[in-house]
Amino acid sequence: MTAERMRLLEDRLRAALASSPAVLVHRPRQVGKPPLARHFVAEGYPDLTLEEPALLDAARSDPAGFVDQGGGRLFIDEIQRAPELFRAIKMAIDRDRRPGRFLLTGSANALFLPRLAEALVGRLSVLNLLPMTQSEIYGTEPEFIERLLRADFPLRKSTRLGLDLAERIVRGGFPPAALAPTMTRTASWLRDYSELLIRRDLLEMSRVRDVSLVERLLAHLAVNTSNLWKSASYAAPLGLDRTTIKRHLDHLRAIFLIDAVPAWSSNETRRLVKSPKLHLVDSGLCCALRGIDAQRLHAERTKLGPILETFVVQEVRRLLTAREDPIRLHHLRDRDGAEIDLVLERSNGEVAAIEVKAGATVRSDDFRMLRRLRDDLGDRFLCGVVLHDGEMSLPFGDRLFAVPFGWLWSTPAS
Repeated sequence: MTAERMRLLEDRLRAALASSPAVLVHRPRQVGKPPLARHFVAEGYPDLTLEEPALLDAARSDPAGFVDQGGGRLFIDEIQRAPELFRAIKMAIDRDRRPGRFLLTGSANALFLPRLAEALVGRLSVLNLLPMTQSEIYGTEPEFIERLLRADFPLRKSTRLGLDLAERIVRGGFPPAALAPTMTRTASWLRDYSELLIRRDLLEMSRVRDVSLVERLLAHLAVNTSNLWKSASYAAPLGLDRTTIKRHLDHLRAIFLIDAVPAWSSNETRRLVKSPKLHLVDSGLCCALRGIDAQRLHAERTKLGPILETFVVQEVRRLLTAREDPIRLHHLRDRDGAEIDLVLERSNGEVAAIEVKAGATVRSDDFRMLRRLRDDLGDRFLCGVVLHDGEMSLPFGDRLFAVPFGWLWSTPAS
């Protein structure tokens, strides 16, 4: 994690602790116990890690007593392993609503843990800590989001990435995989990672009877990353009913293996598809599950397109976690199949949009949906870009730009 991202996340965490009785930091496993949490442990938060069997047993046996220790402030890691604590934390907060009492971290998504959601609604702030951005992996300073919101992409020459882009996609952002010495080690670690999550974490938090079925579903989703989220389309190939598929999809979201981008809609636009889009949480994981290496991904363009879109979606999502201002991610697709891969909406209703193109050549027709959105929204439309693997950033009309992928993690020198 870069020093800048750590500082911004620490600032957000301090602000949340100053206003909320409890703060939960979400993260997938192996992203790392937040380094910023060490500051708070040093400042008087007793550190209780539920990975330790004795502490886990104590938390499950006497939740109220476990929560009451620590002089009113606790840092509890892997909170999802003891859902019995949620009600005890609720009762402690109801007795004393002082802000900053509980700092919680977990490698399961609280939105899919009913007991947490029900117990701590209105008492909990949630922050996300995601895998590394490309700028963190390679030591650069990204300006992409700021430039997107300012419509500031001057004419500049870049280097076409080609095979390097495919290698970045295959490595992904999980630290042990992204920093592995070889691509073989990267793929092996990612496959072992998904198996561990399903066979340990998922079994611990749910009543799944057949983990091999969930693994088959995940493999099917890897092949269909960047497609619309429709349970019925997954049910037939696996011989399952929609209810079972939906339950397993929620399980996979809960342990941070898949992600959904909701559909965007506005009064200015009509006839839009309402289904969310599904993405694996990491492009490297998607490639590992499909057995695709960088050479093959670079050569087979039909495979590159959807995985590249997942790579960009997750990169943008990770860049947004360091920002203080909330920006929601959506996709847009009309009923004729025309689409925009990402729509970024600010809390004031302003919108920027991103279309992902695997090739190096950008044409005016690639901006058709971006122009339509710009014309529909007027002044609310900030900027639209087509990300591509070419060598130049180029203007394509009012607030529209063709931008090479490298701008996501590094601004080319003028």
